[in-house]
Parts: sequence; structure tokens; C-alpha cells
Amino acid sequence: MELDRLDRDIIGALVEDARATYAEIGQRVGLSASAVKRRVDRLRGAGAITGFTARVEPAALGWTTEAYVELFCAGKTSPAEIGMAVARNPEVVSACTITGEADALLHIRATDVRHVERVIERISAEPFVVRTKSSIVLSRLIDAPPITPRNESPFLA
Repeated sequence: MELDRLDRDIIGALVEDARATYAEIGQRVGLSASAVKRRVDRLRGAGAITGFTARVEPAALGWTTEAYVELFCAGKTSPAEIGMAVARNPEVVSACTITGEADALLHIRATDVRHVERVIERISAEPFVVRTKSSIVLSRLIDAPPITPRNESPFLA
């Protein structure tokens, strides 16, 4: 789907505040509330907007520790197999296949280091896992919001 400037502005407004009314967004982007609603409905129908969520500070829920875990897998373990196995762990907040020696990289949030250790033990018990390599996050240096039309890098063009 091709997005025009108004679509991008509407998406940017929703990313900043998904609870904004259509009238508030319309005032910001120069459209009527009904025109904004029609565009949002179209964007949702086309799959450009996939849903609306609340962003919650993990520490508010007790998730004060995070780690990145490299997964080294046996043979030709498929990405789907890795994804299904790690998705069973609610502490895994993201997982992706990567280049380099490891097969996948997991981002884990937990209550403390012991909790991270238990998660890694569960994941390591999967039959395809040969070994893991983990790094505990000490502090976040940059914690940018998702890319929106307002903060896209000019280098991505």
C-alpha cells in the first residue's frame, strides 16, 4: 500500500497517542474527523495499521531485568521451529533470526537475573538448542519509539 503525506501524519499522530480522537487528529493534520476516520478505516483494512496498544513501562510490572540471548541451533532448525519454541516463554519479548554464528537472537524481560537464568534453562532444554550466549542489559542508552513517519531516518530513503 502506498501512503501519502496525510496517511503518514495520521499514523504518526496515532503512534504518539492512540487514544486521540479523530477530531484531534484531524485538527493536527488538517482534515475533518470523518475524513480521518475514513482514512484510518482504510489503513486498517489494508493492513498498514495492525492494531492499537498501550505502551507500558516494564518496570511498572516488575520486569526490571532484560537480556539478549544468542541461540545456536543444531543442524537445519527452521525459523518456524525456533519461533514456536521460544514463543512458549512469555518473557521472550522479541526473537529474530540473524546473520553470523548464532541462529537467532532473543530479547528477554524478567523480574531479576535468577528469572532470566530460569528462562534460559527452559529454552536450552529445547532439543534443537546446542548452546546459548547471553548478555544482561546494564542500562539503556537509547530507547527510541517505533519508527514513525516523523522520526524516519533520512538515511533510509
